[in-house]
Amino acid sequence: MHYLILTICLLLETGPVRVGMAQNEPYDLVIYGGTSAGVAAAIQASRLDKSVVLIEPSSRLGGLTTGGLGQTDIGNKQAIGGIAREFYQNIRKHYEHPENWKWQSPEEYQDGGQTRTAAGEDAMWTFEPSAALEVYEQMIAAENIDIFYNQRLDRSDRGVSKSGGRIQSITMESGKTYSGKMFMDATYEGDLMATAGVSYTVGRESNEEYGETVNGVQANHWSITLKGNLSKNAANHNFVPGVDPYVEKGNPESGLLPYIIEGGPGIDGRGDKKVQAYGFRMCLTDHPENRIPFEKPPGYEEINYELLFRNYEAGETRLPWINSPMPNRKTDTNNNHGFSTDFTGQNHAYPEASYEEREKIIEAHRNYQKGLMWSLAYHPRMPEKIRNVVSQWGTCKDEFEREDGWQNQLYIREARRMVSDYVMTQHHCEGLEVADDAVGLAAYGMDSHNIQRYVDHNGYVQNEGNVQASVKGPYPISYKSIIPKKGEVNNLFVPVCLSATHIGFGSIRMEPVFMVLGQSAAIAASISIDNDLTVHDLPYNKLKTELIAHKQRLE
Repeated sequence: MHYLILTICLLLETGPVRVGMAQNEPYDLVIYGGTSAGVAAAIQASRLDKSVVLIEPSSRLGGLTTGGLGQTDIGNKQAIGGIAREFYQNIRKHYEHPENWKWQSPEEYQDGGQTRTAAGEDAMWTFEPSAALEVYEQMIAAENIDIFYNQRLDRSDRGVSKSGGRIQSITMESGKTYSGKMFMDATYEGDLMATAGVSYTVGRESNEEYGETVNGVQANHWSITLKGNLSKNAANHNFVPGVDPYVEKGNPESGLLPYIIEGGPGIDGRGDKKVQAYGFRMCLTDHPENRIPFEKPPGYEEINYELLFRNYEAGETRLPWINSPMPNRKTDTNNNHGFSTDFTGQNHAYPEASYEEREKIIEAHRNYQKGLMWSLAYHPRMPEKIRNVVSQWGTCKDEFEREDGWQNQLYIREARRMVSDYVMTQHHCEGLEVADDAVGLAAYGMDSHNIQRYVDHNGYVQNEGNVQASVKGPYPISYKSIIPKKGEVNNLFVPVCLSATHIGFGSIRMEPVFMVLGQSAAIAASISIDNDLTVHDLPYNKLKTELIAHKQRLE
């Protein structure tokens, strides 16, 4: 059913419109970005009887939640309340219907991911992308929400109209304009926030800037625990020792292999403008009737995977993926080890890039990953046991709109991050500092994927940037971290590209948390409208009462 709706939306360049607004009548809430945060915010605004429009730059709602990330990263399930928990409860209801088990029976499904669904739970935490999309569409269908697809913000000076510190309207590249009382940037990139003139940053802060210890360059490959115990783990998302980086082994004059930077990684703890790696969270299947075998992409060049081959020739024995089972003999397949699905270092321009440049970066990531999977499955230089396993898998015929079975949503793990009057840092993650105006909880560890690939002092290739550090437990996210600085914009919420350091964001940046923050932002927007307040003048006690009434978990 959702494919039919999508086709109609593509033809009309709108979504399933639920309520008609007058030509120039402003919406109560204008949401730019149909990510999980945007969807949750739109549903909440509708339930509060607010007129709301949800504007999605692509043709599909849900972001990563409907784009392959079916293995929910949470840290602690009890931290998830409100519409987010309702979504996962609806996922469970979806799979209670026998007709939704086409490729295997419920009894055959073995949930082996990091967030297992325990017996007797009212929610389910693993799912197919198509199931997530169907659940979202069902939740939206019960509401009054205007949805417009394929509408990209005009990122020039014409894109945002402001007066007296308030956004009046936003204009798309198509020329369509949306007026509103309150606005929300729910994109992964922070395009509305940036175009509106809000302060933001890109990349890693130095440890010195906020008194942190796991920000900035991390070239020593340490695994970190809260107790301060450090254990060297060179194999943690890194190459095995002794992988030669040069085109001609042992000859620096021959030049570096692709995707290795010139020079060193920088001084440990120093900041830079680089962002952690992106990749596609692949939804794969080993069912022969639903599988599209991996194909060698046009323009495939073996040299781009020379480091992969050399890593195995140097002693690597493991499969370079986390292949978490999803229902119906499908997976959520993620990056693992030294050379995997992350296209390390090839996304640094993405946050500030034009739409056209971003499309090229996305396509480069897809082609890289296609070539990687073909190499793992069929290249004669790969160990036979690796080829035998990987070649059983392929993309799914029944998940995404593309004929090759690949999705369009790249995992934008980090792009722009707002800098507001309150910045979430490592100290919040560790419980050393506690926000007193919670709008949701985060609970996942501080997690950064690798950022660059370099040659170490021994003359071997290394990855840099991986951090996996514990958090004390669920911790509150500040309301002030999802609104701009005072004096910049007073009717904008930013629940995705919120105000956090690189490593603080590494803990917060999980899909259920984005849902929570989107819902809380919509509640704050509604109260602000009803009381004619700016986002900065909203009394927190009043907001807290409403958040709890809508089943948000704040402590």
